Amino acid sequence: MKEELILKIKKLFEITDNNICNRCLGRKFSSVLSKEWVLNELKNMNYSIDLDSILDGELNLLRGIVIRNNLNGEKYLNDTGCEICGNIFENISKKDILKKIDEKIEFLSLEYDSFLVGSKIPKEVLERDMKINEELDIESENIKKEINRIVGEELELSRKKEVNFENPDVVIVVDLRKVFKDMGESKGVLKEDNDENLIEVRIQINPMFIEGKYLKLIRGIPQTKWPCSKCKGRGCEACNFTGKIYDESIEELIYYKVKIATNCYKSKFHGAGREDIDVRMLGGGRPFVLEIVEPKTRNLDLNKLSEEVNRYCEEKAKFLDLNFCSKSRVAELKVSSPDTFKVYCAIVKSEDEILKEDLKELKTLNIIKQETPTRVMHRRADLIRTKRVKELDTYFINAHLFKMKVKTEGGLYIKELISGDDGRTKPNVSEILKTKCLCKELDVVEVGK
Repeated sequence: MKEELILKIKKLFEITDNNICNRCLGRKFSSVLSKEWVLNELKNMNYSIDLDSILDGELNLLRGIVIRNNLNGEKYLNDTGCEICGNIFENISKKDILKKIDEKIEFLSLEYDSFLVGSKIPKEVLERDMKINEELDIESENIKKEINRIVGEELELSRKKEVNFENPDVVIVVDLRKVFKDMGESKGVLKEDNDENLIEVRIQINPMFIEGKYLKLIRGIPQTKWPCSKCKGRGCEACNFTGKIYDESIEELIYYKVKIATNCYKSKFHGAGREDIDVRMLGGGRPFVLEIVEPKTRNLDLNKLSEEVNRYCEEKAKFLDLNFCSKSRVAELKVSSPDTFKVYCAIVKSEDEILKEDLKELKTLNIIKQETPTRVMHRRADLIRTKRVKELDTYFINAHLFKMKVKTEGGLYIKELISGDDGRTKPNVSEILKTKCLCKELDVVEVGK
């Protein structure tokens, strides 16, 4: 070891009055004493351990042993207590912590494959740890990270679970704050009875995400639950004490079976846009992601779930291509790309009589300037949006009725493209045909990119 490092180590012993455990000693210098160096030193010491099987959670302990050995003086060999962590690693057994975790998992009837460990200790312990770093002018990972690593490795080995730092099924928080004594004068831990009841475990169940496509086969169903405007979902006479305006929604139809399958707390429905309540969603379906909040069961047979959901929905809706996905899919659904398009079929009624030849004029519809429609101004910013009609075909039915199939850039309001919305959408079907036109029926037949 370099002389500068040795001086810092000696100063650390001085600061702690030689009361420092091997884990904290090794942890303080983990950034400058590599794993390879530690293993080589252990070999030189003829240390009786399988060096190939050393876990990262044991490395700081061994690093501390090597440091003491290198100092080569009896006054540095005292390891009776620790002024930094209070011997937390020696006085709280991994067995007790794992038992508390298992009890919590069993109580919740929780199913999980991946996890991440977090921990809580008194802020005074962390502050003292940081203060020592400042005095020594060093950087080191804090005690919590050491605890997390040790518990995490034990869960991986004994419970055959996988640590996942990016997207764990659950986050297990081990709360050790009650283990420590008052941090005024005493730095020790409550170790008289090694009482496992001092350990508290909290579990954060992360959501899971299922993507797919849905068809809405009948009119009169909203995409998501629509709370009653009078009682704000609490229940009143106006909504027959249901808390909602409509009895069911696309979201609720799939959630009913998902809740049974996952024993979750609730769900959030994310659609790639939405259709009006009186509009059907046909064709290949509209993409969606169902966010399942706090699922206790995660291993689902999605083919079986799809069959059960569609059987429950009968002729109201259909759900296709269910697959597990990541949270990022939600954001992807919400991004409006210039290549996004939708295809609609509308039955249009005209106030005055029209001729079949008149419909040819609708082919001129191309660039549309559309101010936020009057009917949605209460929930949309009043903006002027520029959208494009990509394709348009018409089918004459009679002098007051025709069918219009239109492919448009995503985000164009079709009902207002037909009516004109008192001039807020220009150009529009009504002004081209020189008669008031209204959308009698509307279906979405394709949602694409």
